[in-house]
Amino acid sequence: METEKIVADYFSHISEEVWERAANIKLVITDIDGVMTDGGIIYDDNKLEFKKFDVKDGLIVHHLRKNGLMVGAITGRESYVVQNRCEELKFDFHYHGVKNKGKKFDEVLETLELQADEVAYIGDDLIDLPILARVGLSVVAQDAMEYVKPIAHYISRFDGGKGVFREVGDLLLHARGQLVPIINTLLKKENDKK
Repeated sequence: METEKIVADYFSHISEEVWERAANIKLVITDIDGVMTDGGIIYDDNKLEFKKFDVKDGLIVHHLRKNGLMVGAITGRESYVVQNRCEELKFDFHYHGVKNKGKKFDEVLETLELQADEVAYIGDDLIDLPILARVGLSVVAQDAMEYVKPIAHYISRFDGGKGVFREVGDLLLHARGQLVPIINTLLKKENDKK
């Protein structure tokens, strides 16, 4: 099956408004707990913290950055595990232990000289509302709190930690006309090896 048709079918449920918003995005910011993880926290007897991340979410960060989009995180919890994951994925920035996400968002906009409508934000809970209500493209996880969902321009098909970030990354790349070429380039490289 042709790549363009597969991708078009995958995104056939996306509204024209979401595509228009996605085409203007220069930066994607994500919450972590409840978006890149399922929101669960496991502590062992030594008080070590464990979290589970979806590698598919992580893989798309490379392609977003390589294709001109910045990637950042603003999270309400301090977590060494999350800091390590953000560093590993080479996020452009990541802020931890942020209690006032709206204020931090203003600082990011000023530092990067961006307008709010040039930013996509992915969240799932109350703490995310000050950013979700202002950005060009707001997305929430399928299992986000019900009273947060009406603020979003798009509700992901996926629960937190199960591909929300990947879906948004793919959507942003496709809105810029970059996803199909990425897939075709990788397929061509594989076919050239044979």
